Amino acid sequence: MNPFKILQELAAKSRNHAAGLPAQEAAVKTWSGVAFRIAGGRFLSPLGEVVEVLDVPRFTQIPGVKPWVKGIANVRGRLLPIMDFASYLGMTSNKLMRARKVLVVDYKGILAGLIVDEVMGMQHFASDEFQKSTTEIIDEVRPYVLGEFPRDDRLWTVISLFKLAQDQEFVQVAV
Repeated sequence: MNPFKILQELAAKSRNHAAGLPAQEAAVKTWSGVAFRIAGGRFLSPLGEVVEVLDVPRFTQIPGVKPWVKGIANVRGRLLPIMDFASYLGMTSNKLMRARKVLVVDYKGILAGLIVDEVMGMQHFASDEFQKSTTEIIDEVRPYVLGEFPRDDRLWTVISLFKLAQDQEFVQVAV
């Protein structure tokens, strides 16, 4: 028998007995962000706006700055201003400093460490669930709010840390 003919018969048998491909499902576009808490509120920041998450580092207090500026820390050879995000927004945190976390933001050379109560890791949402309208948001947070995502009967407010870094009130830390 001809070897080529044998290969053709094997190929034909394989095609006849092969299972069909699964139906192609439409891919759901997702939005990812870093979830955190401030004074009991649940917030998200777009994933690309958070450089890293740290335990609160040792920092040195700086005289003549606004009360929400806690000090400056040396993190791997870079000076990182440490700010209490809740205090800046006019909220009060009831967590101990050592139990809190720092979100590091680097926007066009403006480096800042924002102390938050808790970081709950990355969260993923279907992009089409995003809502521009926001519910009861305090005025101090409103300039940084992009919108919200609903999940489990709660709304997660999306805050742009890049908008925060552009705010002149945030950048001007001297009293």
